[in-house]
Amino acid sequence: MKSMLAAFVVIALIAVGANLILGNAGFSSQERSTSAAVRLDN
Repeated sequence: MKSMLAAFVVIALIAVGANLILGNAGFSSQERSTSAAVRLDN
């Protein structure tokens, strides 16, 4: 049971870390598809 809970914690940390890293890396759809002809509002 402890190994299952530890795995859930690790999975959650990996998901949060990946979200933060990819969010700061500039791979969002808004940043990739914005050009002079495309205007995306917040």
